[in-house]
Amino acid sequence: MTPRKIIIDTDPGQDDAFAILFALGSPKELEVVGITTVGGNVPLRLTAINALKVVELAGRPDVPVFAGCPAPMVKPLMTAEYVHGETGLDGADLPEPVTPLQTEHGVNWMVRTIMEAEVGEITVCTLGPMTNLAMAMTMEPRIIPRIREVVLMGGGFFEGGNATPAAEFNIFVDPHAAHKVFASGVPVTMAGIDCTYTAQMTPEWLGELRATGSRAAIEAANLADFFRIYGSHKFPTEARPIHDACVTGYLLAPEIFEQRQCHVTVEISSPVTIGMTVVDWWHVTGQEKNCNVLRRIDPDPFFALMLERISALP
Repeated sequence: MTPRKIIIDTDPGQDDAFAILFALGSPKELEVVGITTVGGNVPLRLTAINALKVVELAGRPDVPVFAGCPAPMVKPLMTAEYVHGETGLDGADLPEPVTPLQTEHGVNWMVRTIMEAEVGEITVCTLGPMTNLAMAMTMEPRIIPRIREVVLMGGGFFEGGNATPAAEFNIFVDPHAAHKVFASGVPVTMAGIDCTYTAQMTPEWLGELRATGSRAAIEAANLADFFRIYGSHKFPTEARPIHDACVTGYLLAPEIFEQRQCHVTVEISSPVTIGMTVVDWWHVTGQEKNCNVLRRIDPDPFFALMLERISALP
């Protein structure tokens, strides 16, 4: 089987780190062509460094990392140190990277890579605000029909939002970028918080991950322990969702997700609901279905697979 070529667009973030490690631990199925970073969970200068730390942790410094857009298309940047800590990867002992950041701008590289690839060869996985991808689509619209699929962690519907009552964080940070992507006509799969809230890592699972002895697994568990501190007011047990890893899980095992084709639009005008992903779950509008919405995950095979793949790293 030829590995599926993916670009990971990210703002690490502990859960972003899990998604990246999960992908890099699955080389038979996924080829990470490169990683672009964006301002989101923490500012761009940290997300770029964090991405380099994660590829080095995975033993894959050959995967190039490109810094992209530092701020959203229209709004000021909102960050989430209150969730991820001051560095974005608090909890782990990761040295400063020795691998250099690529000098090319992430958006330019994304456009060039998609244009040079065969039509339908590249999947773009967005784990943070969708600024880089929307800017790439704006700069070179010819990439849109060349993209195989956009798989994103973001949005929600039944659970409401986690940044505002209506909006999930990744979409809320840059709703105009998300609106651009959803309206572009590119095939979109959305792992929103309705789905990711069903992917809850337990202390027992983290113990299994740490017990594998792999440095990558141990540091991932350390990241998760810090990440679990946030959100205790939402969840009745010590288990916590590992949001962005659901993107990798979908690429590897789509059959473990409950999913439905829907029309999704992103609200960009209301001051109360800006960033809301409006999902026509019951097809009441008659609008063309533009998004594969992931509703739930079967957690047992998901966490078994992630344990296998991350623990296979050095």
